[in-house]
Amino acid sequence: MNSGVITRGLVNIGEGADIDNGVVLGHEDNGVLLIGSGARIRSGTIIYSGVTIGNNLKTGHNALIRGNSVIGDNVLVGTGVVIDGYCQVGDNVSLQTNAYVTTYTVLEEDVFMGPCSVTTNDKYMVKGAALKGSVIKKGARIGANATILPGVVVGEGAVVGAGSVVTKEVGAGKTVVGNPASELGKET
Repeated sequence: MNSGVITRGLVNIGEGADIDNGVVLGHEDNGVLLIGSGARIRSGTIIYSGVTIGNNLKTGHNALIRGNSVIGDNVLVGTGVVIDGYCQVGDNVSLQTNAYVTTYTVLEEDVFMGPCSVTTNDKYMVKGAALKGSVIKKGARIGANATILPGVVVGEGAVVGAGSVVTKEVGAGKTVVGNPASELGKET
């Protein structure tokens, strides 16, 4: 590990990690930070304590991963991506530049989130309201600038078109587009 990496608290990193200067590991003292082997973590990245990450993590510059999240193997966390706390990210997930994964979101295996796509968790935008994250099922693909509203489930293998606003469940294998998103080829 480079001397320009800041570590705080208990940090356990597997073998073969390549970590740039200007990375902060273990931000805030909230448990152990575990990172598997083969990680490539680029400058500006901050990973909080209390996070568990599998093997072969790759980050772009200035990524942020907050506490109490669990991230699988072979995950790409692109430049400017934010994964808020208490998230679950499965194996082989690709989060492209500036994607936002809000607190309590679940991304199953093989999910793709395009640039600037977001999940949300606050239906009424009122301080103190109950938060409910989205669930993006295995193999689903979310296009650039798409927004997934709180509690929405995007089914296995589904596709959300770029710029769509998803307000209700998307069935497995379905493609939705628009604002509000509706199934491709069907009227709203």
